[in-house]
Amino acid sequence: MDVTSRFVLDFARRFAAGREPAAILDFGCGAGALVAAGRAEGLDICGADIFYAGSAARAQAEASPLWGAAIQPICSGRIPFPDASFQLVLNNQVMEHAEDLDAVLAEIHRVLVPGGTLLSIFPARDVWREGHLGIPFSHWFPKGSRLRFLYTCVLRSLGLGYWKEQAASRRQWASDKLAWIDAYTHYRPRREIFGSFGRYFENDLREPDYIRFRLRDRKWRAPLARLLDLPFAPAAASAVLRKLAFLVIVSRKECP
Repeated sequence: MDVTSRFVLDFARRFAAGREPAAILDFGCGAGALVAAGRAEGLDICGADIFYAGSAARAQAEASPLWGAAIQPICSGRIPFPDASFQLVLNNQVMEHAEDLDAVLAEIHRVLVPGGTLLSIFPARDVWREGHLGIPFSHWFPKGSRLRFLYTCVLRSLGLGYWKEQAASRRQWASDKLAWIDAYTHYRPRREIFGSFGRYFENDLREPDYIRFRLRDRKWRAPLARLLDLPFAPAAASAVLRKLAFLVIVSRKECP
């Protein structure tokens, strides 16, 4: 798993420690790699996903022995579990694909127990790097913009971009990938994101936790983690992460 998925699994592992049982949902689980890894460690974790047309994850999920039990499809926007089913809900790089963020958060709120926790990792609109194409600022241009197409082609010609093997030419690659982010991503300004989250949860930004984990994930970087103990270092590191990658939000459902 990539480092962000390892962070999410570590968060779930630490959350479950001392909580018996701790039912966990991976919302937007894709093919189910995190669910499988968590269950291998003894976590009570399952997954759900709408399996949108922009991803091939459904075929992979259906081939898993977890399909139909630990991994279930979301139909008509409704998470296929009863109210108050989970103590923890995870989502990793999911919310930028949600067309109606409020509706998604309302469903997560429904399946969380009172006092339950939500971990969300996803980019706001002001992120510099468009993480699906690998072309900086490509999501800042208007949809269908000719300038965006030319800009993306030039940067692709300079060697930037992901999944380059998926198109015969640079122009076709740019056209296909820009059409994909137009269809399947919904980047929002932070004010809108925090407004939606604030309607359902108490929220805390936790980027320093992710940065510490990422530094300690490689032994040679571990001493750098101590730099985050310096005054103002967490705020500065968080600002950089939000611009280069994403927000890390830990939310709590209020108790009645």
